[in-house]
Amino acid sequence: MSGSGTNARKIIELSQQHGSSYWVELIFTDVKDETLDREGKKACRALDIAKEYGIAYECVDIMDFYRSRGHSSKKDLSLRPDFDRQVVAAIEKHDIDLIALAGYMSITTKPLLDRYDGRIINVHPADLTIVVNGERKYVGIHTVRDAILEGEGEIRATTHVVREKVDNGEILALSKPVQVRLPQGATLEKIRGDKELLKSIVEEHQDRLKREGDWIIYPLTVQMIGESRFALEDDVVCLDGKPAPGGFRL
Repeated sequence: MSGSGTNARKIIELSQQHGSSYWVELIFTDVKDETLDREGKKACRALDIAKEYGIAYECVDIMDFYRSRGHSSKKDLSLRPDFDRQVVAAIEKHDIDLIALAGYMSITTKPLLDRYDGRIINVHPADLTIVVNGERKYVGIHTVRDAILEGEGEIRATTHVVREKVDNGEILALSKPVQVRLPQGATLEKIRGDKELLKSIVEEHQDRLKREGDWIIYPLTVQMIGESRFALEDDVVCLDGKPAPGGFRL
């Protein structure tokens, strides 16, 4: 995780319920505890959460890594494999079967992906089953905005296996739809021309999707993996022993 850790908390909370199929062994972060955001507040709550729940904690600060190599930002992705080698060294001493990216803001690269091949998952704020010209339509960091501007009537969250191509791993599960609700009198044309209106609409839908999508489907996906309900066979997701390339749909 890299920020407030709301998804991480939901995963931890389910792990502590009776009948849970998994436990959280480690919280790893790429943001050190003393880092502050633009408002002067703590940027990452990883250490706080680890202490609260009595979970092991590891940190390899990505900005310290880049600054040690003469960079003031983390834009140079050619250095990222070296960073991920340090990540692997930090976490492989723990007994890890599955990695769940919970608001983790660093792109994962081959050293980490190869070490935990098929065992890194993520939740994405879009329906990854929507494909146009052979490519997933809603990938990247602005998917809620993009879906609203495209006139989609509903949005979903998707859990998926993490692969080298961002947001293109095997689909595990889709949340229930969250209906797109525009303010009275607002049209797509008006929204496109009003940045502040668009921002408020996107933030409201992102919040609803997190609460009605991410926080439900992500812990459930981890639980189902712990129950051995998912399997990967020739890059195809199987659910309860049967091929399910579209994943589990709530």
